[in-house]
Amino acid sequence: MAFGDLLEQVGSTGRFQILHVTLLCMPVLLMASHNLLQNFVAAVPPHYCNAHTNLSQSQLSPEETLLITVPQDQIGKPQRCQRYVTPQWHLLNGSSGSGEDGDTKEGLDVDLQGCTDGWSYNMTDMSSTIISDWHLVCDLRSLKQMGQTVYMGGVLVGAVVFGGLSDRYGRRILLLISNLLMAVSGTCVAFSNSFTLYCVFRFGCGMALSGLGLNTFSLIVEWIPTRVRTVVGTITGYSYTVGQLILAVIAYFIRDWRWLTLAVSLPFYLFFLISWWFHESSRWLVMSNKPEQAIKNLKRVANFNGRREEGDKIDIKMLRESMTKEMSCSQGSYSVLDLFRTPTMRTMTICLSAVWFSTSFAYYGLAMDLQKFGVDIYLIQVIFGAVDIPAKVVITVSMSFIGRRPSQCGGLILAGVTILINLLVPYDKTTARTCLAVLGKGCLAASFNCCYLYSGELYPTIIRQNGMGWVSMMARIGAMVAPMVLLTGEYIPWLPGLIYGGAPILSGVAAIFLPETLGSPLPDTIEDVEDRGSGRNSKMPPKEAIILQDTQANLLKQAA
Repeated sequence: MAFGDLLEQVGSTGRFQILHVTLLCMPVLLMASHNLLQNFVAAVPPHYCNAHTNLSQSQLSPEETLLITVPQDQIGKPQRCQRYVTPQWHLLNGSSGSGEDGDTKEGLDVDLQGCTDGWSYNMTDMSSTIISDWHLVCDLRSLKQMGQTVYMGGVLVGAVVFGGLSDRYGRRILLLISNLLMAVSGTCVAFSNSFTLYCVFRFGCGMALSGLGLNTFSLIVEWIPTRVRTVVGTITGYSYTVGQLILAVIAYFIRDWRWLTLAVSLPFYLFFLISWWFHESSRWLVMSNKPEQAIKNLKRVANFNGRREEGDKIDIKMLRESMTKEMSCSQGSYSVLDLFRTPTMRTMTICLSAVWFSTSFAYYGLAMDLQKFGVDIYLIQVIFGAVDIPAKVVITVSMSFIGRRPSQCGGLILAGVTILINLLVPYDKTTARTCLAVLGKGCLAASFNCCYLYSGELYPTIIRQNGMGWVSMMARIGAMVAPMVLLTGEYIPWLPGLIYGGAPILSGVAAIFLPETLGSPLPDTIEDVEDRGSGRNSKMPPKEAIILQDTQANLLKQAA
């Protein structure tokens, strides 16, 4: 008897699993909100320098004060970071403003200075953002991208810390801690009185997000049978997609960044309370020499699913026999270094690292700078979220019938090409630029969907967690670097687009060197991976491979 058979005995797709997966997916809806929160809390409102202090008592209208205080840029809008050293009273008589070189058309030199008296903000769209509260503009504008980089740094650290702790102390307790950390950190973010504190607590939110993602995934897959993992994985992925749409709705009605942050953080207090109901993974309990607790949890699941008699038959001997394979696979000591020891493993890891890095890098490069498209950010957030729905359907069909490798390569290369084409579209063609960006973002979302399944099938059982942890870390590094690349646009406007478009194309080419896994058995050892890389026959007969493909097709129909 395998553990899967034991799970079938207590009910593998019963009421417990339905409620279990539903409750675990609820926080995923708001995980997207925290990932993309920067789009709204750090939106840059139109701004210009405050008027000179000696004009405060004047009888001028705001428009007249602006006219004699702030020069206009090339498109006739007030410059954001400069003002006249002295008020230009002659402009009230109908004289022209400054030209492109900062001189008046009369030929008089006009001295300019920075915004020494602060800035005025047009808060028509939002009542406040961290930009307007802490004046993160002009010389401090790079701090906006720094805030998102710090958050992604927290995600990276959380993946390392919570991943190791969950294997040592269990999935449930780390899920509890992650929910509480997200709730507390998010609340503290909303009440931060400085940008430094804002970054500190956003770092905590990033750590919590990693803990939630890792332990939610583990608790889901370890309580459901293999045959429904594709369907459940699809449901979980769409929960994140719906979360992007929820964020747009919440942000549309809550225009203050502090209240918006609270709105997406306070529910995690409720999720923390709900998490006490979750049952620890019986697989993990047995592997951690806690068979009595594992049996108790299995019996509780049996009772919940209406299979009390079957649950009563389970004892320690039966449990240990069912976990023989899992325990044998865990014997021996493996580390991240084993990902690079043999030729095939080394090539595979390098290529997957490039795929994960560039996918995350380009994804967040597009998704975290919505204002540059010149479209209402609430609308484009909805569009960017909605495009994931057909994208994930297309990539799932492609993976099941065409194969993992061509799907991964195609998604990345197409994403890169659309981003590069966007560089050639004039800035005022907002519709065309937005459509290309949406197509690129959809391709990157599809690539993400393929990454998770493909990487899990490529790495052997004995080192799969190490492999997934490594490529996940590469994705976090890509997400950290992405906001900083935007800063290069201050000097060379087209450079960020070139980098965001070139990276997926290069990694798409690298993915060609990965082996195809469609219809192939999961490798259990590094030797299995090397055999596959050297072209030796798989341990699964062709007939069984065909059966597996048919099973995948049926699961795909169920998901649809």
